[in-house]
Amino acid sequence: MMNKAGAWLAATLGYLWSGWGAITSLLLFCAAWEAGGRLYGPLVLPGPMASLQQLSTMFGSGLAWPELVISARRALTGLVLALAAGTVSGLIAGRSVTMAMAARPLVTLLLGMPPIAWLVLAMLWFGMGDATPVFTVFIACFPLVFAGAMQGSRMLDNQLSDLAKSYRLPRHMLLIDIFLPQTLSYLFPVWITALGTAWKVVVMAELLTTVDGVGAALAVSRAQLDTATSLGWILALLGLLLALEYLLLEPIKRHVERWRTEPTQ
Repeated sequence: MMNKAGAWLAATLGYLWSGWGAITSLLLFCAAWEAGGRLYGPLVLPGPMASLQQLSTMFGSGLAWPELVISARRALTGLVLALAAGTVSGLIAGRSVTMAMAARPLVTLLLGMPPIAWLVLAMLWFGMGDATPVFTVFIACFPLVFAGAMQGSRMLDNQLSDLAKSYRLPRHMLLIDIFLPQTLSYLFPVWITALGTAWKVVVMAELLTTVDGVGAALAVSRAQLDTATSLGWILALLGLLLALEYLLLEPIKRHVERWRTEPTQ
């Protein structure tokens, strides 16, 4: 019990300590931002404090939350569909050399296709509704997830799997204790990349196709030459993205990857 408590405490402290690196990079970015704001003036580049004040005003007036919720719903819907389809199909393809070779050129084509091209096609296929940004997010994230899942499936430790099979471990133990931990260590970086891609793509799609969401709000602030409001929307979006990554995905990732650092008994 004491060993488990000590390991949990060490993992918690290590996670908190690792956050200092992220905080330091953010502070350096804010310093560069402030210097740029003083150099070019508030009309071109408002400083961090002015942008945060504008963001606070947007939240206080009730303007920010509805648009953020709409954009998050669209981004997460497309992302979840891409994670499910890309992970399952990639894991299956990775277990077959023939399927992996057949899928590789298709993945390359999908990765090379610019999201704006998919957006134009989605506008023709689905019109100006939720389906267009959701589809664009899905098709932009799917090849990333598929490629990561396929690579993770092909990099499994076959000797460990053979050893487990020689001891006739049940299938659920093979899946939970051997297959998933090794595969997820490859999947999580891809999922985080797909999360960032989903946020960028949904804003681009909303900017061109919808009348609500953060992208549409950015289009309005651009038309009004309101740089502070534009930066406020960007800060709100990035804050939500960082919260999802560091408060949701990162703790799960550290829990899953304990097998890499835990000493063998």
